[in-house]
Amino acid sequence: MDVTVNVSRKKGPLYLQIKKALKDRILHGMYPIGSNIPSEPQLEQEFDVSKITVRNAIKELVQEGYLEKKSGKGTKVIRNTSVSKLSKGKRFTEVLVEEGHKIQKQLLQAEVICNQEGTEPYRLFGEHSFRIERLYRLDGMPYIHYTHYLDAACMKGIELSDISVQSLYDLIEEQDISLEKFRDGFAVAIAPSHVEKMLRVKERTPLLKRSRYSYDEMGNVIEYSEGYYNTEMQQYIVNYDV
Repeated sequence: MDVTVNVSRKKGPLYLQIKKALKDRILHGMYPIGSNIPSEPQLEQEFDVSKITVRNAIKELVQEGYLEKKSGKGTKVIRNTSVSKLSKGKRFTEVLVEEGHKIQKQLLQAEVICNQEGTEPYRLFGEHSFRIERLYRLDGMPYIHYTHYLDAACMKGIELSDISVQSLYDLIEEQDISLEKFRDGFAVAIAPSHVEKMLRVKERTPLLKRSRYSYDEMGNVIEYSEGYYNTEMQQYIVNYDV
């Protein structure tokens, strides 16, 4: 499902907030390649901003190669992949979007929690961390469940509406934290019962589990995440551009 974006001047220039929201929709297939995004008057009404604010947001996306604007024909999506620091390859969600799928993300929870002793979040962050729980749908069906753990200090000043619509890694870097290295681990695992219910799989169904560690330039772990994929719906794909 798409989340209503609440733009606010206290979060920076309005046009940049709208640009990020539109870009996120493009990258997740909400606005498929070759289709037109909503008209400027529609976007003005949705975000409750001026015409010039919407035009500046669109102008940025045109300059970055995501959109093409033609007089009398609307504004068309011409690219739906981003430049990622995660690898030379494309993000998994981008591969799916390129194949014509639609990815929808839903924020389930975002809160400071007490970590249990003996767990990986406790080892990495101590007694407390900020936990973000998300569900990703593939063409409307639950597909991936992700739980992210971060140092609580990293999330100061970030609002829930930001987490709902913006890339987590972009939000982290906006806090002047540079993510320089990522390490992924893959395993076959049984998901916790609440995750099984979210993904609508039978109890004790083996799922693909991805564990990710994100490091800053000093080698400190900034984010740790656990994702469970229902690969019966769609295999995990890695494409590399050489």
